[in-house]
Amino acid sequence: MSAAARPPEGGAPPARRDPAQREGAPLSAAAWPPEGGAPPARRDPAQREGAPLSAAAWPPEGGAPPARRDPAQREGAPVTVPLLQVQGLVKRFGGLTATDQASLAVHAGEIHALIGPNGAGKTTLIQQLSGALAPDAGRIELAGEDITRLPMPLRVGRGLVRSYQVTSIFGRLSVLDNLALAVRLPPAERLPFWRPARAERRRFEAAAEVARRVGLGARLQQRAGALAHGEQRQLEVGLALATRPRLLLLDEPMAGMGGDESQRMVALLQSLRGEVAMLLVEHDMDAVFQLADRISTLVAGRVIASGTPQQIREHPEVRRAYLGDEVMP
Repeated sequence: MSAAARPPEGGAPPARRDPAQREGAPLSAAAWPPEGGAPPARRDPAQREGAPLSAAAWPPEGGAPPARRDPAQREGAPVTVPLLQVQGLVKRFGGLTATDQASLAVHAGEIHALIGPNGAGKTTLIQQLSGALAPDAGRIELAGEDITRLPMPLRVGRGLVRSYQVTSIFGRLSVLDNLALAVRLPPAERLPFWRPARAERRRFEAAAEVARRVGLGARLQQRAGALAHGEQRQLEVGLALATRPRLLLLDEPMAGMGGDESQRMVALLQSLRGEVAMLLVEHDMDAVFQLADRISTLVAGRVIASGTPQQIREHPEVRRAYLGDEVMP
C-alpha cells in the first residue's frame, strides 16, 4: 500500500463509493460528509425511481412527516390531507371503554361508511366527532384544524353537521319553515339588519331549493309531522344540507324504512356524492355497499379494518366479527 493511499496525519479519509452509486460512477468525497456533517440526501420510498433526491423529503428530527398517499387513492392522484382525521379517540363510561384508540380518515367528497355490531361504539364515536361528547383522549382534525375541544355550534359553523337515529324535526311547522330555520346563507348574502325583508325572502328561497333537492319540493306547505317516515328522514337530511356543510355525520339514516323508502334515501345520498363528504353509520348492508367509497369497521370500540368495499367484504376479521355470510363476495 502506497503512502498516497493513506491520508496524511489529521487529513480527510480517501473518497469511498456510496453503496447507492452505480458501478463505474466517479468517486466523490462529497458523498461522505465530514464528521458532524449532515447525512447525504436519501430517496423517500414514496418517490418514483429516477426522481431527484431531496433532503427535504426527510424532515429534521421533530419535524412533520412528508405527506403520504392514502392507499385508497389511485396511482398518480395528488396526495391530499383528509377532510376529517381522527386519531386515537378514547371514551370511557366508568369501567366501560366505548371507544378504544379509534382512528379513521374521511376525504373530501367521499362517502365513508362506519359499520359494526350493536354496542360497538359507533354512535358514541359520532357524538364525539359532532361535539356532543368530549373524548377522554385522542385528537379530531377538520381540514387540518384541531377541533377536539371545539363546542358543537362552532363545529357546525366550520361545516361539520350531524343527523340523528331518531328523527329530529319541528313537527308542527311546515316543511318550508323547518328548512328556513336551518338555512345558513353565504357571507355575501347575510344582509344588514335594516334590510330584513330581503334577507327573509332569500332565506325562504334557499329553503325551497333545499326542499327540491331532497325530493320535498311538492310538500313545502305540508306540516312536517304529517309526512311519511321516509319523507321525514329526507327532511332531516335537508336540515343538515341547509347549513352548507362540508361533512355530514349520518347516524342510521335508513332506520325504520321500508325497501322503497330506503332506495329513495340511497338515491338522495348518491346525488350528493362529490358535493359533500359523508360519514355514514348504517346497518343496512345493501345500502352500505351501494353507497360507500370506503368502509371502516368498529368492533368493541376499535377500528379493526378500513378499506374499499371489496377489501372489507374479503377481510377475514370483519367477516368473523360482523358480516358473517350476510354479504357474499
